[in-house]
Amino acid sequence: MNEITSMIRLRISAHDAHYAGNLVDGAKMLQLFGDVATELLIRSDGDEGLFVAYDSVEFLAPVRAGDFIEATGRIVSMGKTSRKMTFEARKVIVPAGIKGQPSACDVLPEPVVVCRASGTCVVPAECQRNIR
Repeated sequence: MNEITSMIRLRISAHDAHYAGNLVDGAKMLQLFGDVATELLIRSDGDEGLFVAYDSVEFLAPVRAGDFIEATGRIVSMGKTSRKMTFEARKVIVPAGIKGQPSACDVLPEPVVVCRASGTCVVPAECQRNIR
């Protein structure tokens, strides 16, 4: 099997902040993983498929409004209709917190892993276009 991967990067908006201190709900990372999974299935099967279950989810570091997050995923195994995937979200840029410069940001010297997960998606056989 050729390795199939996907990556999206986005800035977390103030609208995404749900808790005090501009903290973002962990469900936002799962939303990103869902988008990554959709791309993986389109690349592997030409169809969006369906996400059926997460096997594991680990929230490892806080995410706040203004952070830039890279969410990546890859298909690690393929059954007749199932696709096992792993995901990782990393914080790559953060607000600098400089008084009088609210738009200042810092690129982190090393990305910070904020979430990891694995899960399974299904593409019904009749929807597979065998494009891989």
